[in-house]
Amino acid sequence: MLSTEGLTVRFGGHVAVDAVSCRFEPGTLTAIVGPNGAGKTTYFNLISGQLRATAGSVHLDGRELTGLPASERTRAGLGRAFQLTNLFPGLSVLENVRLAVQAMAEGPHRRGLNLWSIWSDHRRLTGRAEEILQSVALLARRDAPVASLPHGDQRKLEVALLMALQPQVYMFDEPTAGMSHDEAPVILELIRELKKDRSKVILLVEHKMDVVRELADRIIVLTNGQLVADGPPAEVIASPVVQQAYLGAAAEPGGAA
Repeated sequence: MLSTEGLTVRFGGHVAVDAVSCRFEPGTLTAIVGPNGAGKTTYFNLISGQLRATAGSVHLDGRELTGLPASERTRAGLGRAFQLTNLFPGLSVLENVRLAVQAMAEGPHRRGLNLWSIWSDHRRLTGRAEEILQSVALLARRDAPVASLPHGDQRKLEVALLMALQPQVYMFDEPTAGMSHDEAPVILELIRELKKDRSKVILLVEHKMDVVRELADRIIVLTNGQLVADGPPAEVIASPVVQQAYLGAAAEPGGAA
């Protein structure tokens, strides 16, 4: 279970996230919505460690993560996908995933040099990376440089990297941002597949209400950094506070607020 207690961050006199307390249970995809500037991505940054909290705490399975850097939170089980892809463009697709697999593996590099075990471990890591690439429909592009991939394939590769890290918590920040109408369904299908593992927590920041309606088991709403609504999608979407604070600001149904 992931939880935040009174999580707050101030930038000068501006309170960007204001004492947000929330619990996220395994087997649940929670969508975090709200108007532009509501604090959604900032809240994500506080959870994943890209920002240091002014006050409050973050816990995962009873362990406090508040003072840990982002790299340590990743090892603790938080997996974060960004609005902009975070890949190694000069390496191949396979090399990107293999590095992520290796980062989480208890490989022979931690037991000392042994040529046989190094070769064996390389095969094992490569095999696992290929399995992950198969699951995101990128195995055929395994040897392609990441820089040569279209944007949609780069987003798929970022999901593959998250899978390689074996997180307890998947965090997606506008996963379909910048994707074409034809590319977006592929990412949404990957998230649907991840939902089938009921041991995982999935958090999703998303502007597109059609995506939220389709994927979310629960919605929380932030406005001016404060948590103003929390519950089942139909109930939250129909609430007056959401109609006024979020849906009323939407340019068009299913569009960005």
